[in-house]
Amino acid sequence: MILVSISTTTLRSQLHCVFNLKRHLVLVSAYRREVITSAIMDDLEIHIRRVCEMSDVGVLEFSGETDHVHILLALHPSVMPAKLVNSIKTLTSRRIRKDHWETIKTQLWGERFWSRSYCVLSVDDGANTEIIKRYIQNQTWPS
Repeated sequence: MILVSISTTTLRSQLHCVFNLKRHLVLVSAYRREVITSAIMDDLEIHIRRVCEMSDVGVLEFSGETDHVHILLALHPSVMPAKLVNSIKTLTSRRIRKDHWETIKTQLWGERFWSRSYCVLSVDDGANTEIIKRYIQNQTWPS
């Protein structure tokens, strides 16, 4: 993969494709319960970065609060956002339930860790990207 920089825009290049695709993804815990502790947030970041790495997706920023996470992603054109979100939610839900069930079981029930819905937004280059990055960085990490 080749990186090409045009003024403030960095383009990724692969074979016959030059691209710069960013998405802001927000995932919310099931029932908007405040179940994300600092330990769970740390594990979520590890697992989300692993899923993204396997999908040739860059995680530009990651943070969140007790009931949701924000992720700024750099996607390859072949990556379908809905499939990526499904992979992220499935893997992280399984891992968090496996590793932290005792912590969250009183607030959640069934097999769900995440809400069924999610928010994914296109992110422009320049100021918009920096604003989104600062917004994500300013989330109050759970204690």
